[in-house]
Amino acid sequence: MVTSAPGRVDFLNTHQDYKHLPVVPLAINLRTYAIAVDEVSDKFIVESINLKEEGEPFRDEFSLNFPKPKLGKWFGNYLRGVVYAFNELKGVSFEKGLKVVISSEVPIGSGLASSAALEVSFAKLVSEYFGIRLSVEDLAEIAFYAENVFSRIPCGRLDQYSSAYGGAIVIYFRPTLHVEKLPVEDIPLVIADSGVRHSVADIHPKRQLEINNGLKQLLQLNLPSKLREKIKGDFRETLWEEINLNELKPFLEQIDRTSAKRILFTLLMNESTYQALGILRRRKLSKEALKQLGEIVNYQHELLRDLYEVSIPRIEKIRQAMLDAGAYGVKISGAGMGGSLLAIAENPEDIKKAALRAGASKAYVLKLDEGARVEVTSKSYSKI
Repeated sequence: MVTSAPGRVDFLNTHQDYKHLPVVPLAINLRTYAIAVDEVSDKFIVESINLKEEGEPFRDEFSLNFPKPKLGKWFGNYLRGVVYAFNELKGVSFEKGLKVVISSEVPIGSGLASSAALEVSFAKLVSEYFGIRLSVEDLAEIAFYAENVFSRIPCGRLDQYSSAYGGAIVIYFRPTLHVEKLPVEDIPLVIADSGVRHSVADIHPKRQLEINNGLKQLLQLNLPSKLREKIKGDFRETLWEEINLNELKPFLEQIDRTSAKRILFTLLMNESTYQALGILRRRKLSKEALKQLGEIVNYQHELLRDLYEVSIPRIEKIRQAMLDAGAYGVKISGAGMGGSLLAIAENPEDIKKAALRAGASKAYVLKLDEGARVEVTSKSYSKI
């Protein structure tokens, strides 16, 4: 049996899912494949073809139920976390395990959700092989648990939900978590991998701390009662969508500049995302619509660069080359400080070449893709 799940580009409202604001990911046709090779009586065995080719440790073995994480950044923790999530969230107790081989087209650490594609493809394989009924949301939640709770990576749900659902979606977190499938059939995309690796765990906690510091400072000021009710001491609980920037702006000037920038980013990014959704709810995107979308993409990159400060010179050089080659809009995909850029362009091959000339390690012309799926249904598969 073979299952797969797509990577994703972090299209709109980047760095907002952990604040429970709506986000818009796009699943792309770079996929991770999980291959069941052998049934094993007493454990799970997982091997990564990609890590083996890179000369890195590539094999992990762990117990059938409630496995413990290994110390450090270990790829197997994501998979151990999936098994633990089946135990904890679904009450599943495994009586036998599998040997699984992983092969991925999604570059690691490039801002394209390689870890989520790994978790979702493995969770899909386990559920299908052992006959465990899961909804798409169940699949996404198991993968999220594996990364956020088990592996203690301070991520939101964007990556796992995009990989599980596929296509273009909006993930809403309030009043309850739900997904809107956007009807847009395709968006011409170019992805440029800067070659600079980043870690969510190195970026998210710092920005989250800066936002919380700002919120606490605001609560010490003489705020109007209606505004005070919306601001909490934590970024997860603050009612961002109910805050009007005009009512908040005078008070942002009274707190430290860094925290003020992070809060301003949050409000402006969200506002522009709702503008873009009006375009994305169309099935077909005209040239004019793509240009309008490109303007919003450029604006969101500028917010990421100037107010959230997660860009670097190498990213800016590649981005400028893509814009000069005719891209309508180019922005960071993912946490930033490296990783990838996404571009909307009607001349994708020209944009791809420009990115490579400017120093991108890899570049892809990509399309929207479906979510987690079964590639081969037979349980028996030729040994690898």
